[in-house]
Amino acid sequence: MRPRCTAVFALTLALLGPGVATAAAAPQAPPARPAAPGLSGSRPCAGQPGFTCSFLTVPLDHRDPGDGRTLRLQVAAADNARAPKGVLMFLTGGPGQPGVPFITGISKRLPELAEKYRFVMVDQRGTGEFGAIDCPRLQAQVDGSDIEPPTPEAVKECAGVLGGRRHYFTTEQTVGDLDLLRRALGVRTWTVDGVSYGTMTGAAYAASHPGNVRRLVLDSVLPFVDPQGDDMLYLTGQRATARVLRDACAAAPACGFDPARDLAWLARHREDAVLIWDMLVTYEFLDPTYRDAGALGGLGDVVSAIHDARGGDAAHLDRLLRALDSGGGDPAEYSSGLHIATICGDGRFPWGTSETAPALREAALERARDHLPAEATWPFTADTAVGNGFVQECLHWPWARHTAEPRRARLSVPVLLVNGDRDLSTPLEWAREELRYAPRGTLVVVKGASHSIQNRERGTQGREAVYRFLNG
Repeated sequence: MRPRCTAVFALTLALLGPGVATAAAAPQAPPARPAAPGLSGSRPCAGQPGFTCSFLTVPLDHRDPGDGRTLRLQVAAADNARAPKGVLMFLTGGPGQPGVPFITGISKRLPELAEKYRFVMVDQRGTGEFGAIDCPRLQAQVDGSDIEPPTPEAVKECAGVLGGRRHYFTTEQTVGDLDLLRRALGVRTWTVDGVSYGTMTGAAYAASHPGNVRRLVLDSVLPFVDPQGDDMLYLTGQRATARVLRDACAAAPACGFDPARDLAWLARHREDAVLIWDMLVTYEFLDPTYRDAGALGGLGDVVSAIHDARGGDAAHLDRLLRALDSGGGDPAEYSSGLHIATICGDGRFPWGTSETAPALREAALERARDHLPAEATWPFTADTAVGNGFVQECLHWPWARHTAEPRRARLSVPVLLVNGDRDLSTPLEWAREELRYAPRGTLVVVKGASHSIQNRERGTQGREAVYRFLNG
């Protein structure tokens, strides 16, 4: 396939017809320099005093910015434009979560940073009240879940909603948006702080534009490179489940049994192992101890629920599965359509990338299932790995242009990584893997904490480490 610019140039020549050669020979004026990006429609952010909201217009495709197609992204910025330490770009997770609605909350959660930095957040492309991708079936079935698989029909409906635009909602494109935003804010360098998927975006930005980043915070780390090509199978998360549950069970008073073995038995004797895994990852947001019976209105203590189910009484576990079932949220609050477009465009799967013909994917996935050793997935199984939402949604996603990874698989800027040791969404093992690519990096492990340290940590260890790193 010819590059778009070549095809457009050929079409232009055909339309001009006779006389093209004469016109081409005439002296040509130098091309005009593209206008600097700017923010428009500035107004006070509704319900968020002290912050100004505006819009940033970005090209739909940063690889071909001159084709005229654009998106409009909502931006929120604190009014302390002369903050002594400059701009702090805070990136939310998902992919699928907007940023603007959370700027007041995160500023209050991090007051020692809000005093010295100008907080800025953006509704990344495909998210938020002005740009969320709305795929009704997909949203109803899985909402923000990474692990619960949607039906092929929901995936196909979403692909139809996006049509040809499905190529343009990858991390690569968001990195391009961020640098236009930096320029629109009029700053040469800024500090970047990302949580969950925001760590992947932030790290990819820092790897692509190291001269523009003063310091980088990665909170609950999703690696920006995947050297083993297995992140989409979520093997690290499956294996981490045994460590996390055993650690929770060993906390005083100790359980006196092995929850990982209980879970392994359930994964081999029930048909809903993927949904049990999805429930565990959701549960951590409510109870990082995994053992608080009072959590979730008295439905807590997932460790005991798993143990009881292994013993023959599955009532508690089944109630948890019903209570924490995914699906049905507002796409403006979390867009499952954006999530699938990004994951499928970014990811590397057993069949390769989104540029692999869909007809070839199933056979490659079956080969991967047959060759996964038990230790790669325990306490779960190979069936659980290939049945997760990342894999199943992208198995049925149509051909799409794969993202371009950063040219540098290295973070040369100062980096602080913070991760809870009870995190199952982005397990601690991923943070240790990311640290290998950050020669100026420091990892702080927050004991007893689950996902999203800066926003949800019950203690202060993680936030204090961020304060020292950014304010010191």
